[in-house]
Amino acid sequence: MVVTASIPGIFRTVLIVIGAIVLLRFLGQLMIAKRNMEAERILNKNQREGEAERQRKMKSFGKTTILSGGSKQKESKSHPDIMDVDYEEIK
Repeated sequence: MVVTASIPGIFRTVLIVIGAIVLLRFLGQLMIAKRNMEAERILNKNQREGEAERQRKMKSFGKTTILSGGSKQKESKSHPDIMDVDYEEIK
């Protein structure tokens, strides 16, 4: 079997290889851009949440809040042997 090479065949093969490389590089850049957009979206979301939390905390900064808790003699749920008592009762 005799294999013959022609100039147009070699030229076409070289163009196909170059085209494949260019196409793969383009797809790679496209995928990197998509990944960067996703990372930027997550970063912006975290910044918005942080700013919203900061605004909530600055709004209540310096204010005193009273939590409803019932009587002072109530036992702690995490430690049943601990009881809150008035200062005068401690001896």
